[in-house]
Amino acid sequence: TLLVRRGTILNIIGSWWCASTHGCNASCRRRVHHLTRFYREKLFRDNYRIIALPYLFVMYRCIPGYMELKKEVSKGGGEKAIARHTQKKQKILVRDRLHKLLDDQDYLELSPFAGLGLPYGNIPSAGCITGIGKINGLWCVFIANDATVKGGTSFPITVKKQVRAQEVAIQNRLPCVYLVDSGGAFLPLQSDIFPDKNHGGRIFYNEAIMSALKIPQYVSEFCHFVHDLQVAVVCGSCTAGGAYVPMMAEEAVMVHRIGTIFLGGPPLVKAATGEDVSPEDLGGARLHSEVSGCVDHFAAVENEAYECTRNIISTLNFELPGEGDIESEEPVHSIEELMGFAPRSYHYSMDIRLIVSRLIDGSRFQEFKARYGTTLVTGFARIEGHQVGIVANNGELTYEASLKGTHFVQLCDQRDIPLIFLQNTAPEPDHTLTQGKAESHSNKLKAQGTMMSAVACASSPKITVVIGGCHGVDSYAMCGRAFDPNFLFLWPNAKVSILAPDFAGALVHNKDKAMSINEQLKEESSAFYSSSRLWDDGVILPQDTRKVLSKCLKIIKQQEYQMGGKKQKSPLFRM
Repeated sequence: TLLVRRGTILNIIGSWWCASTHGCNASCRRRVHHLTRFYREKLFRDNYRIIALPYLFVMYRCIPGYMELKKEVSKGGGEKAIARHTQKKQKILVRDRLHKLLDDQDYLELSPFAGLGLPYGNIPSAGCITGIGKINGLWCVFIANDATVKGGTSFPITVKKQVRAQEVAIQNRLPCVYLVDSGGAFLPLQSDIFPDKNHGGRIFYNEAIMSALKIPQYVSEFCHFVHDLQVAVVCGSCTAGGAYVPMMAEEAVMVHRIGTIFLGGPPLVKAATGEDVSPEDLGGARLHSEVSGCVDHFAAVENEAYECTRNIISTLNFELPGEGDIESEEPVHSIEELMGFAPRSYHYSMDIRLIVSRLIDGSRFQEFKARYGTTLVTGFARIEGHQVGIVANNGELTYEASLKGTHFVQLCDQRDIPLIFLQNTAPEPDHTLTQGKAESHSNKLKAQGTMMSAVACASSPKITVVIGGCHGVDSYAMCGRAFDPNFLFLWPNAKVSILAPDFAGALVHNKDKAMSINEQLKEESSAFYSSSRLWDDGVILPQDTRKVLSKCLKIIKQQEYQMGGKKQKSPLFRM
């Protein structure tokens, strides 16, 4: 075991004397207290075992992998593809486009590791960058194709990522901006792209639903058509189905000599009629802005298109509060210390309050039912001034803990308070070895079912962070992916699987089979395996958790500032 960080014990001991310094006032006498006061007694009672944690090395093993993957996705399709995109085609790279579109670079990128290590190859960032950033002070979802990755071709993971971004926009009532520079579907995998409910057609369905919900959508067309016949057939950037993305948006901007929209491109015209026609004459920006009326704004160059899009966003009827209207304060303890609190092994446990105290304002936490169902910690706090309810695993989700969780979730739902779930569930299911155990487990199952119902039916916004294990039914009750949280993030050390690696022997008695399953669980449960398949919204570093949660809360809150009364809900139909 190691100390979390040199001087940590001194820092925490020093914080015991912080009552006057950190605003510990009469509210503490109303059971709103600094979490460090709890540890003053517990540290000495447990002979420092809480701070002498065996967890430090796991995060430092994960960080190099995290940084390596981050570097890999930042390169897009590689040096040759970038040179072709910028020099031969004279186009701007996708991240530079976002730099010109957004107010600043402090945006929330979603699932940057999606598409890595898939059966059909590496697709960095799934071939598109999605996220939420500010445009003229307004949080907007953006979906930006990266044409340097496989020529802009859409793979199944690309479609999944775009649909997820639209779901975020719908759930949080955010404007949506599409930067389209796509090469069309990857035909060999068409059965995973076209036919099913959440395949390519869902993008267009979602556009209609977003319009009916009064969620503005804008499309800036950076489509390309190259004269190489083979690339044209594969790409066809706004050809056939792809042409409906701008057609179903409420406003469309198109760039001269770069954007093209047509149902069948020049090669198809040549094959059908023998007629030669240029991409610009067939479906260029002049044609669609002056003749067909399919687009609303003509831009001579890309920079003009971004400025036009920013002007469009400025017309939205939002009355946003000033930046300094919400007061907040830093946690008592350094958030950097979270690097030492990531669980390394499921054979050890720690008090989740150590993590909570480093995420919330002033480390002040009003705990709910503190003495009941102690394996689940619930309570009220603030994160950068935003009121939240926190539900955090502190061990096995028992019968009492489930009842407590149900009560607290319903309480937050009644008060419209956003819920933060910190998930670190039990690594394996309990075994029923006696009749007494069977009765106990029956009660536990009923209580967990009740908590799952409460979480599923709660209308309050929900944000989940997996800080350790995400296993079994407990993960559903703690608002796992299936329970539709507004956002779900993983720490790099997180494990996502039906049971934790090395625990297969508890269910499979054949030693060889258990070993094989454990190897499979070890590979498939990693945070990066999960994120590459879009089972979450991204892997975040522990020390960034407070900042990410704060952004999510601001994004969720923005819908309260939209002006205008209720009207009949119907989509906007283009001419």
